[in-house]
Amino acid sequence: MKEAHSVEENLKVIRQRIKDACERVGRNPDEIEIIPVTKTVAPERMKEAIKLGFTSVGENRIQEAEEKIEQMKGNEFFPDWHFIGHLQSNKVKNVVQFASMIQSMDRVKIARRLNRELKKLDRTMDVLIQVNVSGEDSKYGIQPGKSASFIKEIANFERLNIKGLMTIGLFSDDWPKVRLGFRRLREIRDEIEALGIENVSMRYLSMGMTNDFELAIEEGANMVRIGRALFGERMTPDSLYWPGIKTTNH
Repeated sequence: MKEAHSVEENLKVIRQRIKDACERVGRNPDEIEIIPVTKTVAPERMKEAIKLGFTSVGENRIQEAEEKIEQMKGNEFFPDWHFIGHLQSNKVKNVVQFASMIQSMDRVKIARRLNRELKKLDRTMDVLIQVNVSGEDSKYGIQPGKSASFIKEIANFERLNIKGLMTIGLFSDDWPKVRLGFRRLREIRDEIEALGIENVSMRYLSMGMTNDFELAIEEGANMVRIGRALFGERMTPDSLYWPGIKTTNH
């Protein structure tokens, strides 16, 4: 089996790729925030990333996040947790216990329930609106043409701080088409900014993952979600990658 590179070595490669992408379009690499995606990544490997200066991580599954948080209690550096997966209504009570941001908001029902749970805790939460710019049925997210009306509706929930948009790129090696999706999200961001909706910020454009983050950066992303390029290939779902993990679908 090929020996895995350290997180630090992988990060150097990623930062160079980001720098190159920024140079191609005249952007500053310091504008780009990397969110390490820790799906199936063991806490010890996560700690390597945190020691390198990452203050936030992204998780797709709530139970997996809860398991890791329990194991990382007492760690000198403890990250903020971004929930980036599809949020089920029966898991809203769980996610408010650990997440600092939800990047996958796409339903009024979830926004309403989240607002209610946050009221109970007397806190607020940053959220990004997930937009399905690829049009793929397999992906969640608001349809591009409904983004503005959706944001206007959930902007009324006082416990939610709308901070930008998120998308998952087209799953394809047709790179011009992938690029068009990222460009469309940037255009939607600009359109929403121009509306000047009260209590809405378009600070973050979260798009781009291991396979396509350079394209996303060239099209305006300032937050990229990177897992495999940073941590290496994922373990299989039935692998006991760290002690106590319970593999369920979330």
